[in-house]
Amino acid sequence: MSLITPDFGLLFWMTVVFLVVLLILTKFGFPVIVRMINNRKAYIDESLRKAHEANEKLANIKAESDALLQDAREKQAQLLKEAAATRDAIVEKAQDKARDESNRLLSEAQIEIENQKRAAISDVRKQVATISVEIAEKVLREKLSDDKIQMDLIDRMLDEISSSDKK
Repeated sequence: MSLITPDFGLLFWMTVVFLVVLLILTKFGFPVIVRMINNRKAYIDESLRKAHEANEKLANIKAESDALLQDAREKQAQLLKEAAATRDAIVEKAQDKARDESNRLLSEAQIEIENQKRAAISDVRKQVATISVEIAEKVLREKLSDDKIQMDLIDRMLDEISSSDKK
């Protein structure tokens, strides 16, 4: 026997064993293998489809979040604008109130000053009148220290009163 050329019997039995193994594999092995490959392919296809759907959902969610974020920014800007307007209105109202209060206090102060001025003028007049009466009293005492001068003054005053009564 030669190692390079096999014997016919060996070749025959190898062919028979090969055909039996091929038949068994074709009948039982290949369908299982093909089914496993098809299942694996279906699983991979389904996974790819789900991944694609997930990417689409993620893109939609991102678009929605961008829209919500933009809407929130617009609302924030609107709220800031309204807050600024409210602040300006409050400041304006406070300034008006302060002006009104200032004018009221100024008016009250002017009235108080006028009242005090009148009271002071009245007081000065009373003091001037009192001083004038005192001065006149002193002057008359000096002039009327003599009885004859007093009598002349009385006569003159009576004459003036009599002449005014006649008219």
